[in-house]
Amino acid sequence: MYIKNTMKKSIKLAALFVAATTMMVACNGDKEGFKKTDNGLYYRFDKQNKDGQQVQEGDVLVGELTIKFDTTVIFTNKGEARRIAQATPNYEIKIGEGLLMMHVGDVATFAMDADTAAKYVDPNYMPANYKAGTGQKLYYEISLQDIVTSEEIAQERANFTNSMEERKASEAEDIANYIQANNITVKPTADGLYVIVKKRGNGAKVAMGKEVSVNYTGRLLDGTIFDSSVESDARSGEIYNPQRKYEPMTYVVGRDKLIEGWEKGVMDQPAGTVLQLVIPSALAYGSRQASPVILPYSPLVFDIEIVSVK
Repeated sequence: MYIKNTMKKSIKLAALFVAATTMMVACNGDKEGFKKTDNGLYYRFDKQNKDGQQVQEGDVLVGELTIKFDTTVIFTNKGEARRIAQATPNYEIKIGEGLLMMHVGDVATFAMDADTAAKYVDPNYMPANYKAGTGQKLYYEISLQDIVTSEEIAQERANFTNSMEERKASEAEDIANYIQANNITVKPTADGLYVIVKKRGNGAKVAMGKEVSVNYTGRLLDGTIFDSSVESDARSGEIYNPQRKYEPMTYVVGRDKLIEGWEKGVMDQPAGTVLQLVIPSALAYGSRQASPVILPYSPLVFDIEIVSVK
């Protein structure tokens, strides 16, 4: 649910490996053909292109990553090349050392002691058959297809920062245009929240400690649905799940932390009420990027039906 502050963090550009920190797995024994660096990294090149561009510290690798457990593929983006790692040397983790050995066009496999990973990974994410001190290893197969240089990354970040500053500067005007276009006549609260009651219920009122069930749909100002308990077309990237069961969301006021604008807008409203909230980013996610579509300084619109209050 994107209204909850406990939602997953969006994927960051500088993540060492896509999903690797939650999908690390162990494999028994060493594969044939591996060499070992002075720092203890096992590596094998299945294809080398020494004339290709070489990875430098801070560069981001674009290509395919496969993580295996024995012959079982645990994670792969094969056939869908994307940014998979940043070359940041760390001689405890050691994988960064291997990345710096690669050229565009290389295909390589790196092996790391599972015991090392166990120091940094929650025990619940280690495989059930992991046994400390037995020499088990993690294997990463990488096909490097392109490099985004550290200078290009720095420029991307600068451009993103500038873009977000523009969003921040235009937010008030964007909200005003939305209010005018939708003929909303209610006045905002002192902190800019619009609470538009479309139907007033007569049930128990939302209050601290109460269990509240709601149907809701969350949208951006342009109408993009980012989450919903009733809309099956909420398809903004990874949040869409065709197997999802659409049903009211239930939470306890004060226990389950929601965004501030939602909490303020729904508080004291009786069951049976149907309302719309127009929430400025300061009462939502502010300068944080909450999802692939909820960028920093995004005002949010929620259509809410309070089904029950207990």
